[in-house]
Amino acid sequence: MLLEERAYIAGIIDGEGSIMLTKFHKNQFPSPCITIASTSLELLEWIKNTSKVGHVKSKKNYNPNCHKDSYTYLVKYNDAISLLEQIEPFLIIPQKRVRAQLILNEYKSLTPRNGRYTPDRIRAKDDFYNRFMAI
Repeated sequence: MLLEERAYIAGIIDGEGSIMLTKFHKNQFPSPCITIASTSLELLEWIKNTSKVGHVKSKKNYNPNCHKDSYTYLVKYNDAISLLEQIEPFLIIPQKRVRAQLILNEYKSLTPRNGRYTPDRIRAKDDFYNRFMAI
């Protein structure tokens, strides 16, 4: 991805996006997730095609007479980490930059590849989640 594209995507995330830890399954620890909500399908498709990660979903429009159709771009797990690595230097909003840095610096070391957590690792993961949510 070009430097300008990375900076532009970071700006969209700063303005319209979220950097979160989200549970995607019932018995799972929260995982990295980036979302962007927009009424511009073209913008979200461009971000998806440029970053080569994630997907775009349409949202249900309960009142089409008053509201435009809207869409969400969603990136999760390792794809979210990969995107954060590329855009983090360009994030301006302090909360989003600190959240991105926390995920990049600590998430992988707290997540065993085999999915087996010792009691110490569970405490460390819970501490990480609480620090992340306090931002």
